[in-house]
Amino acid sequence: MNPHDYCQEKCAASGSSFYYSFLFLPLERRQAIMALYAFCREVDDVVDECSDLALASTKLTWWRQEVLRVGDGDGEPQHPVGLALKAVGATVHLPAEQLLEIIDGMEMDLQQSRYLDFKGLSLYCYRVASVVGLLSAEIFGYRDRQTLKYAHDLGMAFQLTNIIRDVGEDARRGRIYLPVDELQRFNVPASDLLNGKYSDNFTALMQFQYERAQQYYEQAFSLLPAVDRKNQRPGLIMAAIYRTLLDEIRAENFQVLHQRISLPATRKLWLAAKTWIKG
Repeated sequence: MNPHDYCQEKCAASGSSFYYSFLFLPLERRQAIMALYAFCREVDDVVDECSDLALASTKLTWWRQEVLRVGDGDGEPQHPVGLALKAVGATVHLPAEQLLEIIDGMEMDLQQSRYLDFKGLSLYCYRVASVVGLLSAEIFGYRDRQTLKYAHDLGMAFQLTNIIRDVGEDARRGRIYLPVDELQRFNVPASDLLNGKYSDNFTALMQFQYERAQQYYEQAFSLLPAVDRKNQRPGLIMAAIYRTLLDEIRAENFQVLHQRISLPATRKLWLAAKTWIKG
């Protein structure tokens, strides 16, 4: 299997909404975004699937070295994803510093499981999502640098949507991304999340999270220059799918502690096609 096929299989197997936005891209850009996304999946899987923190840290260190091999470091990449990133690097600029920052974000999950306030959470969201947005904007192409501000805020919106969707799943892993000061403000004990206990206070807390995510979507859309809208359609496809998911979660009254709410593949594909045609 060649590196690009490996990345495509990695993306498809994840079942992620992002995969549907890649399907409409020309070959070179599709290979580049799938290489980037496969890289994110690989380093994220290290954290999620490795229960030994020391081993997970060692694996992330290996990926840091692989990123350097992708760039100007000595030696050739050793992993199919590294080889794919190296190949697409001939046509798309993917700075090693930003790839390393994504790993920094993943490593935060090994170092802490709670965030005191939104400022602390924002750094995490920036590293694991906004940096990905910035790299994606580079792959899709842009003419106006304001598009990078759009990409930053859209990445924040995506990550906040993920956090809302995965509250219960993350809690079962011992992680709570909802800021401690906001749990306290809405009088929702961490034990309620860990035990899957719903309440009016929990609903109010989640409504607050929902409104903040929506603000980031609106802010992102307002920043996207018209000149770059066509090139950035894959990001708009992701936004259409993720925002629909966010509204679906709200429609189900934020019942996220015992289940993972998702959209069926057919609906994701329909939203992707609709957004691409709309332009």
